[in-house]
Amino acid sequence: MSTRRLIVAITGASGAVYGVRLLELLGTTPGVETHLVVSPAGWMNVEQELGRGRKDVEALAHVVHGVREIGASIASGSFRTDGMVVAPCSMKTLASIALGLADNLIARAADVVLKERRRLVLLVRETPLHLGHLRTMAQLAEMGAIIAPPVPAFYAKPRSIADMVDQTLGRVLDLFDIEAGLLRRWGEAAALSQPDSAPPR
Repeated sequence: MSTRRLIVAITGASGAVYGVRLLELLGTTPGVETHLVVSPAGWMNVEQELGRGRKDVEALAHVVHGVREIGASIASGSFRTDGMVVAPCSMKTLASIALGLADNLIARAADVVLKERRRLVLLVRETPLHLGHLRTMAQLAEMGAIIAPPVPAFYAKPRSIADMVDQTLGRVLDLFDIEAGLLRRWGEAAALSQPDSAPPR
C-alpha cells in the first residue's frame, strides 16, 4: 500500500478539537489518506465546542463515511489501513468496541482494526473514572488497543490550549510513525528551558 490510510473517528465525549485538529494535521502530511466517521453526538460537540459546521469539518478529510454505513470500505478487513484514532472516545464507544457490538461504523471499524492487528488509539475522555470504565479500558488494552487519554504534558511548557492539543496529537502520530513537527521532546535540543528539572513520568 503506497498511500497510508488512517481512520479518524469523533464521538460524543468532550474534546472534539482533538479529532478536528488531527484531520488538519494529516491533511498537510504527504502520503496520508484520511477516512472520517463522526457520531451524531460527535457532530453536536463539533458545533457546540468549536462553532464549526459539518461541511467545514468534512472538507478536511479525504473520504467521509456516515456512521450508519456498515457497508463502507473501512468496515472490512480486506480494506487496508494503518489503523484508527478515536478522538475523543466516549465511554459509550469504548464499551461498544470492547464488547464487539459493531452497532455503528465507528465500533465496526475499530473492531476490524483490532481483529486485523492494526493500531487502534483511543483518546478516552472522562473524569472521574468508575470501576466499569477502568475495567473496560483494561479489557481493550488486553485486546491490543492503546488507551491514550489526552493528558497535558506540562514539561513542554504549553502557552495555550492549542499547544496542549498539538503536543497530545504529536504523541498520537508518533504511534503511527508520522512526524508532524509538533513535539517538544524531552532531552532534545531546546526542548526545555530548565534541563536539570525532573524528567516526565
